[in-house]
Amino acid sequence: MASTLRQKLVSELLGTALLLAVVIGSGIMAERLAGGNVAVALLANTLATVGGLYILIEMLGPIGGAHFNPAVSLVMAWRGHLPPSLLAPYVACQLLGAMLGAWLAHAMFDLSILQFSAKVRSGPGQWLAEGVATFGLLLVILRAPASRVAAMVAAYIGAAYWFTASTSFANPAAAFGRMFSDSFAGIAPASVPGFVLAQLAGAVAAVGMHRLLGTAGDATSVQEAAPAQVERNTP
Repeated sequence: MASTLRQKLVSELLGTALLLAVVIGSGIMAERLAGGNVAVALLANTLATVGGLYILIEMLGPIGGAHFNPAVSLVMAWRGHLPPSLLAPYVACQLLGAMLGAWLAHAMFDLSILQFSAKVRSGPGQWLAEGVATFGLLLVILRAPASRVAAMVAAYIGAAYWFTASTSFANPAAAFGRMFSDSFAGIAPASVPGFVLAQLAGAVAAVGMHRLLGTAGDATSVQEAAPAQVERNTP
């Protein structure tokens, strides 16, 4: 049975909120328990994000596509897999969800709900890293086999936490939400525009590379993959 518009939008808001709660909440917990060891804190943050992202894609993908990311929604609309009329509502729900997820993480750890990050993340290396992170994420989404989208996206993000200088936000909504948290995973508001521009550039480059590689072995998008799995599993 096809999901209604309300169900799709709720799934995007909920999924993005839970994703940001996982990223920020695990960062807070990791920093508290790591005793000042930033590498251990980042590793814990990575593992929690990988697990949470995989589960959220598997759980909510069949409803609204499990984008949780304006760059993904933009590419899906560009490729005709998301109706253009849904792009703005999807992005609005993702941004709202990201902010609510940050606030939820703060509430769980008894922190001030309303805060802004003071962590500056800027410079050519950071911007290049975000472009690379988003390029890889979109290329995985566009070319991963339908049954492996969730696992491959989660695995890529886990790897990109460590091989990119920016720790792989790869998501304008994540950058937006994380500016509301002065915690381990935060980003200063002034740093967000540079990240978003780099992410969008990376997404455009991924579409170009996908076309250059051709359709041989071309699998599906997140938007297409999850509904296909539901159809195969429906009696």
